[in-house]
Amino acid sequence: MDEIKNPFEGANIPPQVKNLLGNFKIIIIAAVVLVAAFTSFYTVEPEEVGVVQRFGKFVRIAESGLNYKVPLVETVEIVPVERQLKQEFGYRTITAGVQSRYQKSGYVDESLMLTGDLNLADVEWVVQYRIEDAYQYLFKVRNPDKTLRDISEAAMRQVVGNRTVNEVLTVGRAEVALRVQDIIQELNSDYENGIRVEQVVLQDINPPDKVKPSFNQVNEAQQQRETLINEAKADYNRVIPRARGQALETIQQAEGYAAERVNRALGEVVAFNELFTEYSRAPQVTKQRIYFETMQEILPNIGSKIVTDQDGTGALPLLQMQIGNKNQNQANQSEGGNN
Repeated sequence: MDEIKNPFEGANIPPQVKNLLGNFKIIIIAAVVLVAAFTSFYTVEPEEVGVVQRFGKFVRIAESGLNYKVPLVETVEIVPVERQLKQEFGYRTITAGVQSRYQKSGYVDESLMLTGDLNLADVEWVVQYRIEDAYQYLFKVRNPDKTLRDISEAAMRQVVGNRTVNEVLTVGRAEVALRVQDIIQELNSDYENGIRVEQVVLQDINPPDKVKPSFNQVNEAQQQRETLINEAKADYNRVIPRARGQALETIQQAEGYAAERVNRALGEVVAFNELFTEYSRAPQVTKQRIYFETMQEILPNIGSKIVTDQDGTGALPLLQMQIGNKNQNQANQSEGGNN
């Protein structure tokens, strides 16, 4: 082959043109150096890491701070590993702030679900997550964010489909959120998605707009039923213990009265038996003693006393004796008080 020659070789080039060509080469070299310098250094923020690739192949992870890469050979993709991210279902946030604005239209299909008792529920929720492994996040799954959204929707439909509409709307909200979080995290680990789910938050759960009035009426009826049941239980707890206490008190009083009567009767039986024993030994003496004891109890309560003989012919008033007995009783009482 013939050798290719420089067309300008041997040509008479003016000095001005030579100087211009030299300056142009210097400018090109300086521009290349500047571009290489500016593209070789990059900054990674504290909540991020840089995934360095060389011709598309993973090379290393760059930590936060100023880092260097080979220009035109290595590329860097920044991944926010410490930032909390979220995905919204059933709505989207238009503007966030003190007065946030949300958009519902266009996202009903992903939030309208069939419950286990064949009712419809409009479930809005948020999945809060972090990127745990930047390498898995970029290279293990083609589209990790879309995969996470599909997993979240499938998990929520599965959990809601296994529960009644009342459980989803009322008492089962916390249990539904925890169960959905466990399922999402388990699937992310199986797929090596590099994502850690931190929380699943259920926002609004409502019946569809067409059946909302009827559903509200049912809820009002259920609330009234619960109110009446609670009032009945309150009355029961107030009346029944009182009645039981009164019944127990009456039983204890009856038992005490019965024990008193039995003990008194037993005492009277013992006293009568002892008296009968003494009477059997000396009937006349016992009769006189009983007579004297009885008269001793009766005479102090009688005002005027008249003693007669057996025929009633000689009446002898005992006024002085009565006065003497009164004085003697008063003196005995005074002595007893002093003692």
